Formats: sequence, C-alpha cells, structure tokens
Amino acid sequence: MAKMTLEELRKLREGAKAELERRDSTGKDIHVIVGMGTSGIASGAKKTLEAFIQYLQEFNVTNAVVRQTGSMGLDYAEPTVEIRMPGMPDTIYGRVTPEVAREIVRKHILGKTLVDGHVYDRPSKDIMG
Repeated sequence: MAKMTLEELRKLREGAKAELERRDSTGKDIHVIVGMGTSGIASGAKKTLEAFIQYLQEFNVTNAVVRQTGSMGLDYAEPTVEIRMPGMPDTIYGRVTPEVAREIVRKHILGKTLVDGHVYDRPSKDIMG
C-alpha cells in the first residue's frame, strides 16, 4: 500500500469529519429518511439519497439530516422518502428520482408545500402484519 502524504491525510480527515457532522441529528429538526431496502436500492434509492445530500448543501439547508431505513412497505413506489419537519405533516413520497428530490427540497422543505403526484401513505397496519 502506498504511503499517504500529510495533505492527503488532512483531506481524508476533513472528509470524515464532514460526513460525521452531516449524519449528526443534534439540533436538526428536518429529517429526510430514504428507504434503502433491496427494492429501493434496485429502483435507484442510492442516487436519490446522494441527490438529497447534494441539494440540501446546494440550498444551504443546515438543519436537516439525511438517514436511511429499510423498506417502508411501498415496494411498488420505490424509491421512497419520508420527510419529517415542523409545520408540515409527516409525508412519504414515492418514485423519488434525483430530479424529484430537488423538487422536494425546493417545494416541501423550503417552500412548505407538498409535491403533487408523489405523495403516498403507509400501508395499513393489518396489511403489514
């Protein structure tokens, strides 16, 4: 394995520190939860997750945390994303592409309006078992 320079080590440390800060939910009241079950991953949830991280940074939304979860029970609507934030109902969006993720950040998180055509609901408890 090649030796790393001091500058490379510093960049690695700063990148790890930024990642830890991004994942820390302390003081963050907006939660973006991306369904990363097998059907979600197969449907493109990884790109959706990366898009939310990018757009939240781009729009300078510092009070949001992006997290992963397993299946939300809406396999037919993957990738799925739940948004929890003050002043808005907890909302599950389906068929969330990177383009839709940008729209959710702009309209839902910043504009506090729902994004039509992508709102889904959790399956009934009796269906989930």
